[in-house]
Amino acid sequence: MKQTQNKNPWLWVPTLYFAEGIPYFLVNTISVVMFTDMGMPNGQMSLYTSLLYLPWVIKPIWSPFVDLIKNKHWWIMAMQVVMSLAMMLLPFLLPQGPGTSFSSAPLFFVTLGLFWVTAFASATHDIAADGFYMLALDSNRQAEFVGIRSTFYRLSSIFGQGVLVALAGVLDRYTDVHVAWQLTLILAAVIFSGVTLYHTWHMPEPKSDSMNEPRTAKEIVADFGRTFTTFFQKKHIFWALAFMLLYRLPEAFLVKMINPFMLNPVADGGLAMTKEEVGLIYGTIGIAALTAGGILGGLFASKVGLKKSLWPMALSLALPCLSFVFLAMFQPDNNWIIGSCIALDQFGYGFGFTAYMLYLIYFSNGEFKTAHYSICTAFMALSMMLPGLIAGYIQEWLGYTNFFIFVMVCCLATVAVTMKIQVDPQFGKKQN
Repeated sequence: MKQTQNKNPWLWVPTLYFAEGIPYFLVNTISVVMFTDMGMPNGQMSLYTSLLYLPWVIKPIWSPFVDLIKNKHWWIMAMQVVMSLAMMLLPFLLPQGPGTSFSSAPLFFVTLGLFWVTAFASATHDIAADGFYMLALDSNRQAEFVGIRSTFYRLSSIFGQGVLVALAGVLDRYTDVHVAWQLTLILAAVIFSGVTLYHTWHMPEPKSDSMNEPRTAKEIVADFGRTFTTFFQKKHIFWALAFMLLYRLPEAFLVKMINPFMLNPVADGGLAMTKEEVGLIYGTIGIAALTAGGILGGLFASKVGLKKSLWPMALSLALPCLSFVFLAMFQPDNNWIIGSCIALDQFGYGFGFTAYMLYLIYFSNGEFKTAHYSICTAFMALSMMLPGLIAGYIQEWLGYTNFFIFVMVCCLATVAVTMKIQVDPQFGKKQN
């Protein structure tokens, strides 16, 4: 059936951004919990799962070609179909190797390959979805629905990091851990495939989403080369890149080890929590605190501007990491205490991350603003990927308590780069 050109945004904006989040959290969060739960050592787990960040790192390289081939609607639907197929295959190809032999099981690299397919399709879907949003809605509607898209993306985070992890824990009581994860992933695949099918009928096809004037790959590469070159010719580029890569260094190490720390036995330095508890405390309460911190950060920055926000936000991002030093030293079994520490850390991170995002926008200003912002987001992804590659090995070497002390030492990097960046005092400040 031919779709109409105009659709009520309520019919597709919420589901589009819910669908955008599911594969991202499947690849970057659920994989961590699942691999840990199946006995993979932290070093291997952090290495393999951090490599899955790569598609978001190199996304700016192929994003121009999304404009060259077909239109945004086609890319959205094609990537959703690809992700649906990968997610439907994944549960049936999970390795059945016991315990620590999981990573050497014959099907492990097939499983990892499916995660890679999902990751690349998800990153491409992000490019198309964000472009489609701007084409399908006028500026007033874009402003009206920006909160809606953010809310449903957060809901997908709660679904992925909270509901699915907790469900795997509940199923684990009644069956083998592999079967529990198979059933959990089947549910995720069914829901995502259902959203994909829904979009075949309810995604609009606006006239503005037509293919651009034909351009050769050579022309696109030349344009990209020009935007890439001008990016690295910006003033203060060295400290800007240092800020992009190091501002979140403590959190980059921390986030890769939070789930294993919560799940690992007390004898191994962990908190011995169940997956249901992890799903509730980290995947639900933590996400709520992260969201609240981000909202408050945005309000604060709009009042005083980015420059005056930098230090409060940098300290907010760094200092709450101390809560994990406390948890590792005392290993409490009281979920109220654990939940309070997680909420404090996530709220602080949400508040502190606001400065980071505002700086990316600030540094991208000027000619090629959109392309330069895309390059900034690549460095943002790289800042999480690189520490994650070695986080597990460092934790295995130091143990959890010393690892979290090491994370606190990394806060010095946050302080150092915050001291060095240059920001216009008026940027981000609401004008009366």
